[in-house]
Amino acid sequence: MSNVSVVIPALNEEKPIAGVVRECFATSLPNEVIVVDNGSTDRTAERAREAGARVMTAPRGYGRACAAGIRALSPECDIVVFLDGDGSDVPALMNQLVDPIARGTHDFVIGSRTRGRREPGSMNFQQILSGRIAGLILRLLYGVRYTDMCPFRAIRRDALAKLDMREETYGWNLEMQMKAARAGLRILEIPLNHRRRAGGESKVSGTVRGTFVAGARILATLVRVALE
Repeated sequence: MSNVSVVIPALNEEKPIAGVVRECFATSLPNEVIVVDNGSTDRTAERAREAGARVMTAPRGYGRACAAGIRALSPECDIVVFLDGDGSDVPALMNQLVDPIARGTHDFVIGSRTRGRREPGSMNFQQILSGRIAGLILRLLYGVRYTDMCPFRAIRRDALAKLDMREETYGWNLEMQMKAARAGLRILEIPLNHRRRAGGESKVSGTVRGTFVAGARILATLVRVALE
């Protein structure tokens, strides 16, 4: 039986984080849920602990938070699941990501919000378009079909360790997808439902500046990894 750990980067998600943690445990899949407080100024860490999560801290930066979560994994962990702390991902669907890895048929399983059922207002046009464009470029580069850069994903721990992840900010998800394809991992993309965030403000799509900064980092990551 596989040992599953969940890593949740969180920045000022005081309102939704406890519910997200409880939903993860309700699936009976994870042996641990690690919330990485990415410099919150509210009670995100406190709420996460109250819900049963182990809380770590990391300097600002989505990739830094993910890396801190990986460093905190228990030695027994076989499969790592990543998802956001804003309540937009649906933990009840976690088994769809984990099962193909546990069966030994795949190494990396990623959800696609664009292929699943999206609650109105859960994604903006820029997010959908950027996922499609990145998917097209990666298909040309590596022959792997992606339609999204969805944060809800699962990967074998030993496979993740071999990817040598370096991105510290918003390009983390794209870097993982690119390096997984380049490494020849057995990749599966599945449609997953997506909800509107349960509270707080999106750090990417919530402001014009956030959208621009995230887009620039993602583009820089794409060029860097493609040229490596």
